[in-house]
Amino acid sequence: MNNPDVSSHPATIPSTALILGGGGARAAYQVGVLDAMRQVLCELNNGDCPLPFKVLCGTSAGAINATALASHAASFDTGIDKLLHVWRGFRPDQVYRTDLKGALLNAGHWFSALSMGWLIKEAPRSLFDNRPLRQLLEQHIDFHSIDTAIARGHLEALAISTSSYSSGRHVTFYQSHHPIKPWTRSRRLAARTTIGVDHLMASSAIPFVFPATRLQIDQTSGFFGDGAMRQNAPISPAIHLGARRIVVIGAGQVEENSGDSPSMDTDNQSEYPGLGQIGGHVMASIFLDGMASDVERLERINRTLNIMTTEQQQQTGLKPMDLLSITPSVRLDSLAEPFIRNLPATTRSALRILGATGPRGVGLSSYLLFDRQYTRALIALGQHDGLARSAEIARFFAGTIPDNN
Repeated sequence: MNNPDVSSHPATIPSTALILGGGGARAAYQVGVLDAMRQVLCELNNGDCPLPFKVLCGTSAGAINATALASHAASFDTGIDKLLHVWRGFRPDQVYRTDLKGALLNAGHWFSALSMGWLIKEAPRSLFDNRPLRQLLEQHIDFHSIDTAIARGHLEALAISTSSYSSGRHVTFYQSHHPIKPWTRSRRLAARTTIGVDHLMASSAIPFVFPATRLQIDQTSGFFGDGAMRQNAPISPAIHLGARRIVVIGAGQVEENSGDSPSMDTDNQSEYPGLGQIGGHVMASIFLDGMASDVERLERINRTLNIMTTEQQQQTGLKPMDLLSITPSVRLDSLAEPFIRNLPATTRSALRILGATGPRGVGLSSYLLFDRQYTRALIALGQHDGLARSAEIARFFAGTIPDNN
């Protein structure tokens, strides 16, 4: 959706934002698409490939990927290489405890509370202990370099979305080069801050699976969980932060024309759905539906504005937005099933109790399948899908790559 009113001169081109949604282990797909994008842009710019995004917005695992890129804002090449290194070598114990003692402490308490909750004096916090993830983030993300990149203007803004268990609001924490005023909308608000590891731990705290994180906002503090919850406008923060060109990389919503989307007409399931199948459905509604709906909404607004006169557009107060959206060509949970056997016995046992290791429950397991074979398969799919649209990527970015020098 190219805007003909935009000049091809880099100095006059509106900022481009990258929006990365959630999806747990599925976010490896995003890295594959970004690698394909890197290849296309390096060829387009004769080997020179600075970060093509001035605004980075992420939710859940997408928040981690976005922040990792922000920490290498001076070099898109380096940022992608670092992400590939981590995602290609992932082990579950880098994200949550899989040792017998650590796994049983959390999972045992959690399942006990389900079966005899009134006898348990202390409520369980989560199914898994994700303290290893904090260590991984602190090891691989240099938050000081993000401060430097934003201060020097290499990056205009970084936004991380969370959900407040205390207030019930969706909260976007952002760090920006310009003094952008925080915004408030129905059941959602923004808070300017310095992004740190706690924001990533909160944004990626999948409900029931990982524990909430306490964050400070204004003069109060509260517990925050996964940013995909109650996120009905994932593109909105990028627009508030000044972007007028949007790139969205999904982590699970299959392209509608792929032929791989399940049909209600052919669903002849006779057995009552188990916890695993229901859990997978809930995860999909949390991580995928909001992004797909917001992309569809933006496309509909663009189509409406494009048939209006300039005067009519000015009366609406809206402007057409350039949009590039890339989502998987096949269902990611269908890729996950062969790799569930690679999970540690403690994790498999917990998922088996939930009915998440069989064919109908694999969707739930796919979000926790931080196994290198699965993440490499997702990266390869992302690379394939990205390169399949290389001409579209080249047209979208032609003449728009910012100069970080």
